[in-house]
Amino acid sequence: MPVPWFLLSLALGPSPMVLSLERIVGSQNAARCSPGLSCHLRGGDMLCMPGSIVSALEPVLVPTRLQTELVLRCHQETDCDLCVRVAVHLAVHGHWEEPGDKEQFGKAADPELEEHKNASLQAHVVLSFQAYPTSRCVLLEVQVLAALLQPGQPVGSVVFDCFEAALGAEVRIWSYTQPRYQKELSLTQQLPALPWLNVSTDGEDVHLVLDVSEEQHFGISLYWNQGSKTPRWHRNLTGPQTITLNHTDLVPCLCIQVWPLEPDSVRTSICPFKNDTRASRNLWRAVWLQLLPPRGWRLNAPCSLPAEATLCWQAPSGGPCQPLVPPLYRENVTVNKDLEFPLLKGHPNLCVQVSSWETLQLQECLWSDSLGPLKDDILLVETRGPQDNRSLCALEPSGCTPLLSRASTRAARLGAQLLQDLKSGKCLKLWDDDLGALWACPMDKYIHQRWALVWLACLLFAAVLFLLLLLLKKDHVKAAVRGRAALLLYSADDAGFERLVGALASALCQLSLRVVVDLWSRREVSAQGPLAWFHAQRLQTLQEGGMVVLLFSPGAVALCREWLQDGASPPGEHGPHDAFAASLSCVLPDFLQGRALGRYVGAYFDSLLRPDAVPALFRAGPVLALPSQLPEFLRALQGPDGPGPWRLADMAEQVSQALQPALDSCLRPPETEETGLVMGPE
Repeated sequence: MPVPWFLLSLALGPSPMVLSLERIVGSQNAARCSPGLSCHLRGGDMLCMPGSIVSALEPVLVPTRLQTELVLRCHQETDCDLCVRVAVHLAVHGHWEEPGDKEQFGKAADPELEEHKNASLQAHVVLSFQAYPTSRCVLLEVQVLAALLQPGQPVGSVVFDCFEAALGAEVRIWSYTQPRYQKELSLTQQLPALPWLNVSTDGEDVHLVLDVSEEQHFGISLYWNQGSKTPRWHRNLTGPQTITLNHTDLVPCLCIQVWPLEPDSVRTSICPFKNDTRASRNLWRAVWLQLLPPRGWRLNAPCSLPAEATLCWQAPSGGPCQPLVPPLYRENVTVNKDLEFPLLKGHPNLCVQVSSWETLQLQECLWSDSLGPLKDDILLVETRGPQDNRSLCALEPSGCTPLLSRASTRAARLGAQLLQDLKSGKCLKLWDDDLGALWACPMDKYIHQRWALVWLACLLFAAVLFLLLLLLKKDHVKAAVRGRAALLLYSADDAGFERLVGALASALCQLSLRVVVDLWSRREVSAQGPLAWFHAQRLQTLQEGGMVVLLFSPGAVALCREWLQDGASPPGEHGPHDAFAASLSCVLPDFLQGRALGRYVGAYFDSLLRPDAVPALFRAGPVLALPSQLPEFLRALQGPDGPGPWRLADMAEQVSQALQPALDSCLRPPETEETGLVMGPE
């Protein structure tokens, strides 16, 4: 590609170096050789085929060293391409057999040997050049008089002008003769790049840094170096710029084109990502398959890539797609080119696998969009041999199972039926040639027979499940009739507070709650002891999904503080029936270890105790004031399956009216209180 003079100057260095580059005018390739040699360049490029090494029966010319030089191939004064000149140095390989000393003595020289020495040696020297995306091979014919040669000594060189290459490209050059008498020579060289364009990475981003003068106006575009080379991104910019690309946008053939915004300016391109590992990974992510009805398809990709494709059969039950190799063989694929399947019909279960270097890169079932989802068909592979011999097998995950075999597979069990379906024309022929055929046979009717048994099993299971649900519902109804359990714990501060607790317990019983309180179980508490009685009632309440209610009063708060400070309550200070004092040894660990939520609810009477008097440890769960927060208190006791908000409000009003007389009694002076205890519910 023609490169502006000022860009070559930037790329190749200061002016003395640039001015020293030789210029070649015109676009024709040429060859010249050193004195004593004659050479000729065969017209046109040739196919690069080194062949195998052969033995030389007589002296031959072989390349011994490669040397390169950068030159400029110019079409106009300032319109030049960077070009690589290659010099091949040659030497003699092998020698003629000389007669022995005894034979030479007194005899004339061998006429045949003299004839060889007066002849010319001719060599066909091949130069192979690769610089992405260019690859060329040229043939040079070289001749030299045999009389001037000495075995192993250099005879001169031949120079080829020249191979064009891009700035920053990596070029590889090989040289050998045809036929080849030794291992080919090779040379790799990195050409100078554009110093004002730098590519750097920062995490997931790639930066293109253009270091030009602030007054320089230029255009830049990104394109895929394939086909039409349509720009995928283009901007006109001024001065130094940093352009950020996401690493997912990189592919090996992504190239950058830069040109000055001037009339008739020449554009310069570089492709810096051809060896980038991330770009190679992204290339396969950008590849996609396209179905071209009726039997055509296409592998679309941003860049050229080595790929092989084959058809495979995908079963709806999952598992790997089974390649149809043989009878259908792999074929090399050219990207962005219309191809054709060797099929008679399409099928949803037929998929295309694309591999590169024996690694599966892409798989897609192209017909699933047009012909519907995968079918539960089975693929029969027919193989034809000599004398019209035919064999049939069914493709299954375990391999190709012969029909009418004794294998324990679905195809073997249904072998006779599948053969009958094939003879009666119920199978679809997908491919056919002299070697065999592929048939897709439906399995729907056989699956329906199996589903009948499955439905019977499901009905039986449903009946058993229905009976279990009835039993569970019966137990649930019994539990609902009995009501949710609520264990009330309180400190017997005085007779008035005990009457208030009794009134609350009686009111809760009217709401279908199963209330447990030591006030109604004095005989059991005396017989078992407060600690054993509370432990048994707490365990039963929690197992039934109930709640433990802690009623805080001034006496209860004092007991809690004693426990929190000393770790135990002195024996004998509380009555024999005080379950609250005994319960603290079991309640406090639940709160300290975070197990109280959902098991305990705290409550206090707002006219008897301030909210901040409740110890902070117990405020980790809900602590509700009565009777002002009765709806929330009842919702906590009833659980998530309790009544709705309107019903809760009515229930709270009912409980509040039941509590009010006992609450008023607690607020009277001690001398006006009536003695007596509130007994259990009638």
